[in-house]
Amino acid sequence: MADSQPTSSSLSSGSKPKAPRRRWPLRLASWAWVLFGLVIILFLVYPFLVSTNFMFLFGKSPSLADLENPKVEQASEIYTSDGVLIGKYFRENRSPVALSQISPVLVKALIATEDVRYYDHSGIDLQAVVGGAFSSLRGEKRGGSTITQQLAKNLYKIRRQQSRGALGYIPVVSTIVAKTKEWLTAVDLEQRYTKEEILRMYLNTVEYGSSAFGIKVAAKTFFHTSPDSLKPEEAAMLVGVLNNPTAYNPKFHPAAALRRRNVVLDRMGQAGVLPAAQIQALKATPIVLNYHVEPHIDGPDTYFRSAISQFVDAWCDSTGHDMYRDGMKIYLSIDSRMQAHAEEALHERMKALQRQFDNFWRNRGSNPWVDEKGQEIPDFILTQMKRTESYKSLANRYKNQPQRLDSALNAKRPMKVFTWKHDDNDTTLVMSPLDSLAYYKHFLQSGMMCMDPYTGQIKAWVGGLDFRFFQYDHVKQGKRQAGSTFKPFVYLTALDNGYSPCDRIRDQRVTINYVENGQPMEWKPDNVTREYTGINMTLRHAMARSVNSVTAQLTEKVGWENVAKYAHKVGITSPLLPVPSIGLGSAGDVSVYEMVDAYSTFLNNGFRSDPRLVTRIEDRNGNVIQQFDPVQHRAIPAETAWLMTYMLRGGMEEPGGTSQALWDYELWKNDNQIGGKTGTTSNYSDGWYMGMTKDLMTGVWVGGEDRSIHFVGSQQGEGGRTALPIFGKFMEKIYQDKELGYTPGHFPKPTVKINKKYTCVSESEPRRRAVAVDTIAADNLLEQMNNGGGVPDSLRR
Repeated sequence: MADSQPTSSSLSSGSKPKAPRRRWPLRLASWAWVLFGLVIILFLVYPFLVSTNFMFLFGKSPSLADLENPKVEQASEIYTSDGVLIGKYFRENRSPVALSQISPVLVKALIATEDVRYYDHSGIDLQAVVGGAFSSLRGEKRGGSTITQQLAKNLYKIRRQQSRGALGYIPVVSTIVAKTKEWLTAVDLEQRYTKEEILRMYLNTVEYGSSAFGIKVAAKTFFHTSPDSLKPEEAAMLVGVLNNPTAYNPKFHPAAALRRRNVVLDRMGQAGVLPAAQIQALKATPIVLNYHVEPHIDGPDTYFRSAISQFVDAWCDSTGHDMYRDGMKIYLSIDSRMQAHAEEALHERMKALQRQFDNFWRNRGSNPWVDEKGQEIPDFILTQMKRTESYKSLANRYKNQPQRLDSALNAKRPMKVFTWKHDDNDTTLVMSPLDSLAYYKHFLQSGMMCMDPYTGQIKAWVGGLDFRFFQYDHVKQGKRQAGSTFKPFVYLTALDNGYSPCDRIRDQRVTINYVENGQPMEWKPDNVTREYTGINMTLRHAMARSVNSVTAQLTEKVGWENVAKYAHKVGITSPLLPVPSIGLGSAGDVSVYEMVDAYSTFLNNGFRSDPRLVTRIEDRNGNVIQQFDPVQHRAIPAETAWLMTYMLRGGMEEPGGTSQALWDYELWKNDNQIGGKTGTTSNYSDGWYMGMTKDLMTGVWVGGEDRSIHFVGSQQGEGGRTALPIFGKFMEKIYQDKELGYTPGHFPKPTVKINKKYTCVSESEPRRRAVAVDTIAADNLLEQMNNGGGVPDSLRR
C-alpha cells in the first residue's frame, strides 16, 4: 500500500508547528534610530530656535553687538573742574578696574572655588554639568555653571522678565531655556574674549552684597582697601560671598560668612594656591571688617548736588541716557580748591558771628525771635513746631490724645546735633523735639556763590552751614529781601536812560506821592541816621554811601516799573512789585543765585551769561557726549555795563563808601580794584554783600532761618558786618592760593567809547565824619494815605 500524506490530525497529535517570525526588535531598533535622528536634529536646530527667539517662544538673547560691547550698569561719576571726584550716581555701585589692579590671590581663589577647570573648557564644563546632575539626583545642591556662564547671566540678565518668551513662564521649561541661553552666550563670549578679559569682566560685574557691585567697590565697602591690596583671607571672604551675597554677608551673618570663607580657603589649599600650613592659620583668624556702604548718591554732602541732579536728569530725559546706569563722567564748573576756600571763609566768619549773636541775646536775657518792637514772640517754638512734618505725624498718631502728644513733644533722648564747638561740627545732646527745634532756631544761616562772570561757570557754592544738619539751600532755594544790594538796579535804569554818574540829586527829606489800588498814597523814606546832609550828591557818591533819600528820588524819576524791568533784564527772575520802595529791596524776595547772575552782567560787558554748573558729559570710555558752552545774550549796552562797574567801585573809592571795611583784608596788592555793594533789610533780618573783582563775582547772604531772628542794631547786624567779612576772607584765600591763578589788578578797560561823564568830584559831608552804614532798618517806610491811613500792604515788611 502506498504511503499516504500526513493528515491534519496526525500533525496535531504527533509534531509541533513552526512558530511565526517575531518582528518587534526590528521595529524597536527602527524607532530608536528615528528618535536618535530627531534628537540630533533637535540638538542642531534647538540652539538656533533659542538664539533667534523662534515664534517668540524663547525670549530675547544677546545680539552680536551686545556680545562685542557688553553694557554693564556703572555708576556715573561727578568731577570738579580741576579733576577731583566728588560723587557718584548709581543703582548698582560699580567702578571697573583692570585685571592688573586686582590681587592675583583673589583671581586664584575665584578659580579654585567657582571653576577649577576654567582654563580647560570653552565656556561649558561638561564634567561639572554631569557631576551636578548626579548630585541633584542624590538630593545634593551642587552647581555646574562656569565663570563664563555666570558672567553671561550677569551681563545680559538672561533670567529677567524682558528676556522671557512664551516658554519662560512654564516651570522647568523656563529653567531649561534660560540655561541654554547661558550656555550659548558663554560659548560666544569664549570665542570673542580671552580668559583674562572674561575674568576682568566677571570680577567687575558680580554682586558682593551691601549694594557693592564689582571688586573695587566691594573691597572698599568691606575692608576700605583697593582690589590690589586684598589679603588672602579678605580675598577668600569676598569669593565666598559670591555664592549668596545675602546669606554670606559678613556684616549681617558673620558666622555663616566665616564658614563659607573657610570653605574657600580649603579649596585654595586643594588647588595649591597657598601652603596647607598657611591655610590652617588663616582659617583660625576672625573676619575683620572696615565696613562702609556708599549711599546711592555717593560723595560729600553738597548744597549744589540737587542743582546738578535736576540739570542732568533733564538732559538725560531729552537724550535717552541714564545717569544711574550709563557710567558717565559729569564735569562741573566748581573748582574744588575754590569750594574749599569758600566753605572755610564762611565757616570762620559764621562761627565768630554766632558767638557774638549768642552773647548779644544772652546779655539781653531773651531768645532771638522778636517782634517789630523787639519783644520776644510768645509760643514761637510751639507755633513753628506745628508747621513741621514731625508734628503732623505725631498729631495724627495721638489724635484726640493731647496729653500723649505733649509727652511725645517733650520726651528727651540723645540726639546728634550741629555745633560750632567741635572741629567736626557735631555733638550729642539729650533733647526733646521741642528742645531740638529751639536749639536750631538760634543759629544764624548763610549762603554764598562765586561765579566767573564771563563764562557763567559757577566756581563755588555754599548753601549753608553744614548739609548734614541743614539741608535748606540758601543759594538758590532760599529767597529773601535784598535790601540796599537792590539799589544798583535803580542806578542802572538811570544810566541807561540818559543819566551819568556825575549827575546830582540833593540829599534831603522827600515825600513821594503815588496811587495804589486807586487810593492816593505818600511815602516819606528816611536815611539810616534820620539825618540829611543837604549835599547835592553825584549819583556815584550817593550809591557808594547808599543814601536812601537819593535812591528814592531817582526811583521816582526813572519809574519804579522800569526798575523792575531792568532788574529782570540783567538776571533777576523772581516776581517784583513795581512800588516806590523797590530800590530799597522791599519789592520782592530774591536769591543769592539771581543776584550773582544779575551783577555779573555788569562785568561781562552787558552780556548776561546763564549760570552753569555742568560743563561737559563724557561716556564711560571718556568720549565727550556733550559740551555745554556759555549761553549769553545782550542785556544792556556795553557803555552802561562799564559805568555800572565803575559805580560799584565807589563803595571803596568814594568818601564814606559802605565797602571800606575791605581795607582790613589782604586784598590790595598790585593796585587792586574791587567793586561791591552792602545791603541790610528791616530789623537787620538779612545781611548781604555783593563783591566783584576783575575775574570773579561773589554774593553772600547772612540771616536767621526766620525773619524774626536777627540782631537789633547796626553795630552787629548790618551786611557790612555780617556778610562782607565772608567775602573778604574768601578773596584773601583766593589770592593766596597761587595755583588758582587769580591775581589782584584793575578792572577791564571799556571796550566802547564812554560818552557820559563819569569822573567828578564827590563832596563829603562838611565837618562830619563819613560813616559807612547801609541799612533800611531806619527806612521803616512810614507811608501814609492822604486821609491818614496806615502802611499799604505792598510796602509792609
